[in-house]
Amino acid sequence: MTWHLGEKFETPDGYVRWASLGEDGGGDPLDPLGPLGPLVLLHGSPFSSYIWREIAPALARTRKVYVWDLLGFGQSEQREGQDVGLAAQGRIFARLLAHWGLSRPGVVAHDVGGAVALRALLLEGAEFADLTLVDAVGGGAWGTGYFKLIRENAHVFEQLPDYAHESLVAGHLRHATHTGYKPGVLDAYVDPWRGTEGQAAFYRQYRQFAQSQTDELEPLLGKVTVPTRIIWGREDRLLPPEFAEFLHERMPHAELTWVDGAGHTIQDDAPGRLLAHLMADFRTATV
Repeated sequence: MTWHLGEKFETPDGYVRWASLGEDGGGDPLDPLGPLGPLVLLHGSPFSSYIWREIAPALARTRKVYVWDLLGFGQSEQREGQDVGLAAQGRIFARLLAHWGLSRPGVVAHDVGGAVALRALLLEGAEFADLTLVDAVGGGAWGTGYFKLIRENAHVFEQLPDYAHESLVAGHLRHATHTGYKPGVLDAYVDPWRGTEGQAAFYRQYRQFAQSQTDELEPLLGKVTVPTRIIWGREDRLLPPEFAEFLHERMPHAELTWVDGAGHTIQDDAPGRLLAHLMADFRTATV
């Protein structure tokens, strides 16, 4: 499947690519709550907006949907000296919302995209209509194990020959799925991290994704007052179910939904069930 982000937004550290699908004002015209507003989808690491390739077009049948690649990821610019940390990505997201003219969109965030969305909401002054966290980073000791090993030894991993580097990236991505990827999907996920620039960008994100940038969020999670959902794959091996429980304990008003038989990449393991949850209107939820 061809996935192209045709628009560009300039930041001090390089451009990010984005696209929109669908039209404003979708949904049932007789709905007393009015038409569904715009929706923004955020990806995580080491993915890109390509992870939403099946979900975004389906959602765009009833509302306008925005997708973008984090700085240094996917089709966005990769170069030495970039600040691609979670704090920087949160600032970029807040600026993107202003650029798009979106005052209160719905937001769906996966993996570290959750931390990016939460930082924009809680620290950068962004406003959301609602928030859905899908196997998302929002606090806790997520930066351990494999992540910590690479972050603390990035200078070593950066020197791997290309075949070894690509094997490492592919192995990590295989660990993210419970059911396996369709043909061509794993290659598409690995592709942005190939070559000299891609390899450098891969380890740059690990150096800069600091645990401290989510530690700042933990005491603020209870202040999230917009309708919130947490959707989690029961077979997630990258962010096991206890991370969902961690978020739910700190955001007790949030709905917690488990997706059986799905791993970290629910978008690949159970796209139909994820789509059904995302299409369910929860605008009437109250805190």
